[in-house]
Amino acid sequence: LCFRASLVTPLIFGLLLQPPLTQLSILTQPNIVLLMADDLGIGDVGCYGNDTIRTPNIDRLAKEGVKLTQHIAAAPLCTPSRAAFLTGRYPLRSGMDAINNYRVIFWNAGSGGLPPNETTFARILQQQGYSTGLIGKWHQGVNCESHNDHCHHPLNHGFDYFYGMPFTLISDCQPTETPEMDRVFRTRLWLYTEMIGLITLTTALGRLTGLISVRWKTLTCLALFSLLFFISWFSSYGFVRYWNCIIMRNHEVTEQPMVTDRITSLILGESISFIERNKHKPFLLFLSFLHSHTPLLTTEKFLGRSSHGLYGDNVEEMDWMVGQVLDAIDKEGLKNTTVVYFASDHGGWLERQEGKRQLGGWNGIYRGGKAMGGWEGGIRVPGIFRWPGVLPAGTVIDEPTSLMDIYPTVVHLAGGVLPQDRVIDGRDLMPLLQGRVEHSEHEFLFHYCGIHLHAVRWHQKDSGAIWKAHYVTPVFHPPGAGACYDRGFCPCFGEGVTHHDPPLLFDLSRDPSETKPLSADTEPLFDTVIRKIGKAVEEHRRTLTPVPEQLSLYNVVWKPWLQPCCGTFPFCWCDKEGDN
Repeated sequence: LCFRASLVTPLIFGLLLQPPLTQLSILTQPNIVLLMADDLGIGDVGCYGNDTIRTPNIDRLAKEGVKLTQHIAAAPLCTPSRAAFLTGRYPLRSGMDAINNYRVIFWNAGSGGLPPNETTFARILQQQGYSTGLIGKWHQGVNCESHNDHCHHPLNHGFDYFYGMPFTLISDCQPTETPEMDRVFRTRLWLYTEMIGLITLTTALGRLTGLISVRWKTLTCLALFSLLFFISWFSSYGFVRYWNCIIMRNHEVTEQPMVTDRITSLILGESISFIERNKHKPFLLFLSFLHSHTPLLTTEKFLGRSSHGLYGDNVEEMDWMVGQVLDAIDKEGLKNTTVVYFASDHGGWLERQEGKRQLGGWNGIYRGGKAMGGWEGGIRVPGIFRWPGVLPAGTVIDEPTSLMDIYPTVVHLAGGVLPQDRVIDGRDLMPLLQGRVEHSEHEFLFHYCGIHLHAVRWHQKDSGAIWKAHYVTPVFHPPGAGACYDRGFCPCFGEGVTHHDPPLLFDLSRDPSETKPLSADTEPLFDTVIRKIGKAVEEHRRTLTPVPEQLSLYNVVWKPWLQPCCGTFPFCWCDKEGDN
């Protein structure tokens, strides 16, 4: 007995003297849940002014937390905006902004994507002991040189677990919908194929009837060329649903093509399961919704419920999913130890219509929309934080903030250190969110369309003015329509844009809708403001360094040897979720 006591006593004494590092890290490292909608307009949410689409759960987040009214995406399209979100850097710093008209990743079998040498916030949190999970949309590439090197994959960028689409949801994923991907180019390819086929058929008939003197060898070559031309493009565009509309769990393809009817319930179930599995240690959950991107996959329970057609139904279903995730956090007793953030990746898609059906979002009072790098409607998005007991409830902040700010904010909360070998454009939001400072750290924000600088925002903190200079704006069609309805997307360069010298200048604090451009005659500070912004642009450009272009034409084209496949290529078909 004395011998046992002699062993136990020092053991207990030693344990009592141990510094409570584990307990301290649990207390100081909150769980982090990042909720990102796809193509959601700022005007589609109740707490941002919409009184016809019901979003009670998102509104509850704002009521219980902090609402940002000037939250800005770093790009007006999915791939570059999400690259900036993940890295805290303007997307052109990582090569994730376009030099051409292919402004997003187009294929799972493309070779471009978020470079492996970029450090995401997930990687830093992973190093800090967090369990990190991404559920839903990725759209940052998959492979580089082979079908399974996964160099751009979420698991190679700091996520321990991935379930969802490595690509993005598109109408091609729904067999009943009109194809969306590269629609104009695909129509042109069909036309060329029909023309070549008609020429070949006409030549063959002429040869058979003796009306045309042509050698059979020439005719055979023409027929072979016609066939090869058809195969060259139809092998990719003819099977978009199989090549792009796939579901992966970690590195494994589980559905090819995806079963659209059940994806909403699977993504929600995976998100709740991740919370339940990791409730005893700090976790990062990035729930990247497929809502509200076309084809607006909506379960029967929500169809016809809103007064805004299928789009409104889809937004209301997403809001319900937000509520389910919040309920799961509450159920596990994690509400007070979990930071929840909600945002959209960019503005709503004004041009997305089918007949009289509006399938894109609404950007409220803000001009422009998705794909427009300068106008507010393309880049001003919802931004909401909730952390009970730490962030003051019911707070509204009208300071310029960026999606890039999430990077340093979550790294700070996790006790991590920002990379010192690169420029980080985001700023830690915690002092602003907690009310410890009055102004955002951002003095200037640069608004790019592809690699082209379209506008710059200057927050003049001493006066409260928020100046915005537009160097380039898209040409709307029809004139005055507010969008590029003739193209489907507004371009970044070429004949579809107008260059302004001097720039168009607005004061967003007085004219948030950007309807009344200022001039030297109407604004005494016009020349001073333009010079100040011009100098900031020069300084900003000095911080840019050349990097490989991830969205170059070579990187975005479909490469069969890079295609993720759950069978033996080209026989790629499986439904492992259905088997389960």
